[in-house]
Amino acid sequence: MTVPKSLQEPSKRETIAERTSAAAIEIIDKETSQRQKKTARLREARLKQEQAREPKPSKSA
Repeated sequence: MTVPKSLQEPSKRETIAERTSAAAIEIIDKETSQRQKKTARLREARLKQEQAREPKPSKSA
């Protein structure tokens, strides 16, 4: 009687694929985090710039 492959240890190819997948996911997560931080920083800078441009209400009414 043979044991189904799913119950055996992963093959060398599967192990390499899992490591590659984990590395790719780590890289993608890191890039996503960096992109979100950059977006937040740029959004904050844009909002500050827009607030600085808004005309101030005049008191001569």
